[in-house]
Amino acid sequence: MSTATYEVLAAGQDVLNVVAAFIGGLVVAGALIWAVRVGMRVMDTEEHRPRPEEQPRLPDGGAVHEMREMREPNEVPRSQGGERIMPHEFHRAATRTGKDQSPRRWSPGSSGGFGSGGPGHV
Repeated sequence: MSTATYEVLAAGQDVLNVVAAFIGGLVVAGALIWAVRVGMRVMDTEEHRPRPEEQPRLPDGGAVHEMREMREPNEVPRSQGGERIMPHEFHRAATRTGKDQSPRRWSPGSSGGFGSGGPGHV
């Protein structure tokens, strides 16, 4: 084979690569267009957003306010006679309202964090 034959084959290979890339781009663009159309069809079948008069409103008594309380752990009940404790025998929550509701206050000299410069627990 001569050099001219190799040049023709190389040029033919370049043309095939360009055509393959173009066809691949068309396939990707077609897939994206198809996905958008399917998404639009799905959105049309979904429920519509609520109108302003259907939106939630504040109760007549006004906004619900935060309630602060001191909580303490709710202990796990002990089993009677070595029997298993069934799930319905447990308490509803892991904590309960504490007996002492007075807020805890910091007293000087009773605490200090690491690196705070304080003497720590004395």
